[in-house]
Amino acid sequence: MQFPLEELADSIDPRTTHNRTLLCGGRIWDVVRENVSLTEESAPFERDFLEHPGAVAIAVLNEDQQILLIRQYRHPVRANLWEIPAGLLDVAGETPLEAAQRELAEETSLCAKQWDTLMEFYNSPGGSTEACRVFLARDIAPVDKEHQHIREDEESEIIMRWVNLKDAVSAVLSGYIHNPSATNAILATYIAHQQNFSSLYSAHSPFEAHPRYRTKDCTGPIRPAKNS
Repeated sequence: MQFPLEELADSIDPRTTHNRTLLCGGRIWDVVRENVSLTEESAPFERDFLEHPGAVAIAVLNEDQQILLIRQYRHPVRANLWEIPAGLLDVAGETPLEAAQRELAEETSLCAKQWDTLMEFYNSPGGSTEACRVFLARDIAPVDKEHQHIREDEESEIIMRWVNLKDAVSAVLSGYIHNPSATNAILATYIAHQQNFSSLYSAHSPFEAHPRYRTKDCTGPIRPAKNS
């Protein structure tokens, strides 16, 4: 008998927050402290965490079933990492899909006609609000030269490489690739391909996992709507 996936669904279940203190305001994210009680009767306890704007990432797949990887320097870990195109949800009024389309154009000078949601994840739910939606982009074309973005800072060193899906999976499982959006997306893209992409859901589906994009007063399972 098939196990009901609904029983594995993460669920929105906010608890009582008594007070909130900004410990450090940063350029991209803040460090905050909250006092929270699990029940009305329980004593409150303190939790410090990063308040993060959230992110999007893009698994780009071409007609030869190759995934696009980019290499970029990441200063906190002092390393060049193989990743997938990604960026912050830090533009006011921009939807997650619009952010993904912008980031893909800026980092790779590519655009895509077909967009679906591949998966979502919390990067570090014990210490950060960061939620990331990973899109699958297909039917790829170059951006017109006059609209190409001039990459600066770490992005100026970006190297692009098309990699066979199986080889990318092997790189992840061999411990060669460490970026979380890349490892998640590579494995998810491979499985989605094996399932003829039946697991994909709409690129416009509400991003209920992200507190800022969540439907007002939303509670219960986080279950994005599948494509029709």
